[in-house]
Amino acid sequence: MAVDAVDSVSRTHDPVVTTPYGAVRGRYEDGIAVFRGIPYAAPPFGARRFRPPVPPEPWDGARDAGEFGPTPPKPPYSEAFARLLADPVVPGDDCLNLNVWTPEPGPGARLPVMVWIHGGALTRGSSAVPVYDGHAFARDGVVLVSINYRLGVEGYGLFPDAPPNAGLRDQLAALEWVRESIARFGGDPDRVTVFGESAGAISIGALLASPRAQGLFRRAVLQSGPPEASERDKVRRMVRRMATRLKVPATARAFAAVDRALLLRTQADVARLSSPVLGGPAFGIVVDGDLVPRDPMEALLAGGAPDVELLLGWTSEEYRLWLAPGGLLERVDRLGPVALAGAMARCRCGHEVPRGYRAIHPGAGTADLVGQMVTDHLLRVPLHRLADARPPRTPAYVYEFAWPSNVPGLGACHALELGFVFDTVEVPQAAQLAGPGAPQELADAMHAAWVRFAVEGDPGWQAWDASHPVRIFGAGAPHTVLGPRDRELALWDAESGRPGAPLSSPESAPSSRPRRPRRVMAVRPSSWPPLPPRAGGGRSLP
Repeated sequence: MAVDAVDSVSRTHDPVVTTPYGAVRGRYEDGIAVFRGIPYAAPPFGARRFRPPVPPEPWDGARDAGEFGPTPPKPPYSEAFARLLADPVVPGDDCLNLNVWTPEPGPGARLPVMVWIHGGALTRGSSAVPVYDGHAFARDGVVLVSINYRLGVEGYGLFPDAPPNAGLRDQLAALEWVRESIARFGGDPDRVTVFGESAGAISIGALLASPRAQGLFRRAVLQSGPPEASERDKVRRMVRRMATRLKVPATARAFAAVDRALLLRTQADVARLSSPVLGGPAFGIVVDGDLVPRDPMEALLAGGAPDVELLLGWTSEEYRLWLAPGGLLERVDRLGPVALAGAMARCRCGHEVPRGYRAIHPGAGTADLVGQMVTDHLLRVPLHRLADARPPRTPAYVYEFAWPSNVPGLGACHALELGFVFDTVEVPQAAQLAGPGAPQELADAMHAAWVRFAVEGDPGWQAWDASHPVRIFGAGAPHTVLGPRDRELALWDAESGRPGAPLSSPESAPSSRPRRPRRVMAVRPSSWPPLPPRAGGGRSLP
């Protein structure tokens, strides 16, 4: 079917663009053409339940794209988390849809493209979250695409009678739609940057390592999520526990016959005691021999995706979102040595690691020690090693978001950076997590860095090398610190017995990373504001 722009210039009428499956009619909002709820695949229900995505049925005329499309089935957040994280629900089956913000909806613009893959532990979230509004990216010359994909048991259940990783296959189908269609919305299909946070970043790690995704994007941003594959038995236990409660076989056919609302309630009940810090059964991406032929981290450490430029990072206190809302910070502090023993089991480490953390952070409470240990083990160590493994011709850039939320107890927690990346700190849903008075100048700086990376492949600071430069986005002006986490990471190197050895996958190929050299402190301009306390020290650069 021919793909032609119907109306790509006039701002006096609603913008209309023809996709491979039919025309869509968007809206002009503050000079930006916005298209919401565009189907990239057919509704994944009925005979298509738990199956890989298939193209949508073509439609006649111009389909209205003025509102967000249906969101995939998902349970609501608990009351404690719902106060902090917005997660709107749009009813309907046609949930495999995406949204486009573009300043120039016509085939001649050839603008850089950014594709957002949301987080939410692969069980919650959607592209309709107001914090993910793409207006600021389009304002700054980028075509912004955000996507929905199947979640929870619908997207990541492991069954004997259905292919795994349906949600990841949805993401691949959306990227294929972008490759085929985005030029008609003003985008350049050869300049696509994928970016995602938490489960979205983990998904991007799997796509980076997937042969089937090669050529679909040029750059990638991983925010607070490393490349990883879940243990198949861990995912299978989720399905089996749900099957036991539902009193049905642990098969896709049996689950498809269960009332959808009951399935979601059961999923929420089974997952209630799982968390990144506590562990437990959870849905995740698994090695499937097809889309994910091997562990993504192994593949990337062995040289996978050598031509994709990377931007990687985390927040200073990721764990506070996982522990603070439910009162776990106080409980972990009360448990003391018992909590540290649990963290050792979670991280598969000996006594030297918590002793080292205590020496580096002598004033920290048990909850902070446990939280930083688990964050480093699950997130920072893998992302450091991924940056170390990049070939010199394809640079990686590393950041840390260090501004503490104005909501008491949250600190610089997981997901707090999102309103700053999207330049949406003023929307009420961003204030749920950031509190009142989030600094607009920090949003200006962080958003500009993401735009620059998409446009030029360089966010504006020193690329990763043996000195481990990390760009700090916190109080005061953004600045670069050398090796701010090196002392903690040296503990994990010593624990593993060899530098760069993957901690959770002993069978993985070892990294070729050399031991870190000693470095000399760089001089920081005295006119800058004082640095916030940095975990593990580090040296500052302008």
